[in-house]
Amino acid sequence: MPVKLSAASDSGGTSAAVTWSARQYVQFEDERTRPVRDLLAALPPIDARSVIDIGCGPGNSTELLAGRFAGAAVSGFDSSPDMIAAARERLPGLRFDIADIEPWAYKNDAVGAATGGAAPFDVILANAVLQWVPDHARLFPALAAKLAPGGALAVQMPDNLGEPAHRLMREIAADGPWAAKLTAAAAARPPMPTADRYVEILSEAGCRADIWRTTYYHALSGGAGAVVEWFKGSGLRPFIAPLRGEEREEFLIRYGSAVARAYPAKSDGGVLLPFPRLFIIAVH
Repeated sequence: MPVKLSAASDSGGTSAAVTWSARQYVQFEDERTRPVRDLLAALPPIDARSVIDIGCGPGNSTELLAGRFAGAAVSGFDSSPDMIAAARERLPGLRFDIADIEPWAYKNDAVGAATGGAAPFDVILANAVLQWVPDHARLFPALAAKLAPGGALAVQMPDNLGEPAHRLMREIAADGPWAAKLTAAAAARPPMPTADRYVEILSEAGCRADIWRTTYYHALSGGAGAVVEWFKGSGLRPFIAPLRGEEREEFLIRYGSAVARAYPAKSDGGVLLPFPRLFIIAVH
């Protein structure tokens, strides 16, 4: 889910944060929600009293979290006001706050108290968000430190930087009149550590890690256009945020043409989008 991309990490090197759209994101809500459903199903039995969804987006993941732990105090936060507005409308009985993950992870419990309660938490859910946050060797131990004994950190991250859809974003960004504006766009998502490294990081933090990787094959109607719309709600945001008007339109036209070649339409006009994701459950 969305996090603020700072001047050091956003596309174009400006101080403006990337704008995230709840409406754009939920165009493919069923497909985006399935991985977090699978993640929560793999959690061990936990008598949870306090659970939190960090980078909660429009609340689709929080809704599942609240259903799994019906007796717990459930809260969520996200850096995007648009996402938080959608989450509050969807789940008016839960607490949602506007906040960034890094300050919450690294600062003291006063910050936690301002975003739905201080540590320890029985479950911390991070669905499709930590891929945007750098330095996992520091981040994951900081999150684990907020867990109660027996608590779990549940993480799902897209693991698709090597897929054609993402490779084409970087290639088109580097080959066009917008190249200077987009020099930092490819760095908005840093490469993730290997599974072995995550096990090492979490073991040193006192956690037992369960890690797996799944490739989902999403059947999208609408051909290449549907693939473009999918990524306009996620991976394309750092690339198109600095562009305006005709320049943005031209970037998307070139990207759409390249996507159509990389993901050929089926006989019914639809397209199959392979989407690898990495799952981590770390029990404290």
